[in-house]
Amino acid sequence: MRMRRKPWARPELAACPYFFDEAVTRRGTWRSLFRKAQPLYLELGMGKGAFIAQAAAAHPEINYMGVDIKSDVIGVARRRVESEFEAVGRTPDNIIMTAFDITRLPTVMDEHDKVDRIYINFCNPWPTGAHHKKRLTHTRQLMNYRNILADGGEIHFKTDDDPLFNSSLRYFAEAGFEVIHMTRDLHANPTADNYVTEHEIMFSEQGIPIKFCIAKMVALPDAPVEAAEAE
Repeated sequence: MRMRRKPWARPELAACPYFFDEAVTRRGTWRSLFRKAQPLYLELGMGKGAFIAQAAAAHPEINYMGVDIKSDVIGVARRRVESEFEAVGRTPDNIIMTAFDITRLPTVMDEHDKVDRIYINFCNPWPTGAHHKKRLTHTRQLMNYRNILADGGEIHFKTDDDPLFNSSLRYFAEAGFEVIHMTRDLHANPTADNYVTEHEIMFSEQGIPIKFCIAKMVALPDAPVEAAEAE
């Protein structure tokens, strides 16, 4: 569903000290924008910010970076961040947010912007075969993530979509990621720090099991990654 335009979003973001516009100009400097040097976790497609707001408020020992493409949705996320941090009596000092098209990640982040973990929560499944390359877990995208993941870095992936999940398991293998944890019903087999998003609540109420896996970056396989391009 398309979000209605929110006229207040851009002004509020312009005044927000942890929102950074013109992301391409920050390439190679993202880590320096945080007050403290500590592990950095990146959420790709943070939406309304439920996940990253809860996680950052609960873990001051970790820096968080949230990315989405539209200012309206990031404006909603900013308000959620303020609410979560206010609830724990802290100011948002370990989170930054920015807007860019995730498929253009190499133009915005490089090897100086290493992250220790990437979260992908309920991304667009792009069910039509011709659009599979747009999936955030597609092999082509995973190869981009390898350039910014620290050695042994992880991708934490949640979805309601069975075909996307099944294909993603193959994409991970093709791009040199080892699945070290997997469940096809996250709420029946919960993990620590499972911060629930709006989509997660909606799908669970519909009786749809939430699929979840953790994929760790390892050496690339011997088979050429181009094999995935046919999909």
